[in-house]
Amino acid sequence: MKPDINLKFNYNLTLEIKNYITENTVIVCIGTDKCIGDCLGPLVGTILTENFFPLPVYGTLSSPIHALNIDERLSEIQSNHPDASIIGVDACLGDEDDIGEIRIRNYAIHPGKGVGKELPEVGIASVIGIVDSSDNAEFFFSRSIRLSFIMDMAKIISRIFMEAYNLNRGQFPTI
Repeated sequence: MKPDINLKFNYNLTLEIKNYITENTVIVCIGTDKCIGDCLGPLVGTILTENFFPLPVYGTLSSPIHALNIDERLSEIQSNHPDASIIGVDACLGDEDDIGEIRIRNYAIHPGKGVGKELPEVGIASVIGIVDSSDNAEFFFSRSIRLSFIMDMAKIISRIFMEAYNLNRGQFPTI
């Protein structure tokens, strides 16, 4: 990992994700707390739930969604929220120069793709954090990924969701 990565909040990302957030949105955070490089999703889920984010959030440090349970958890989410729009959150690999970037994509996450796993896609849109280089074949065990880096990225992604929700709040019907 490049030592000079300086993560900063980018309001443009808030404006991008705002377009996918409705009163019927569910946030699905993918990853495991058993490896630093893959804990971005569960950290985001935990931060959002601890801050009482008003939309449903699945995938936290205490209840992660990962390769071994993703089919079961996605079925549970579909059952609980049959008409929901899902936004997926996950860590991913990228080019060395892109490490530290957060991207909003208008398509689903394909969890595990970067490490050769075939898992179901998640969401109508996605938020990804590039945590390491795709040249690093040992992504899950990379000694170069610092927890503080992943935590900073998780805080930024959580803030993006919270601010995007607040921007849209006036557009949601009142109960």
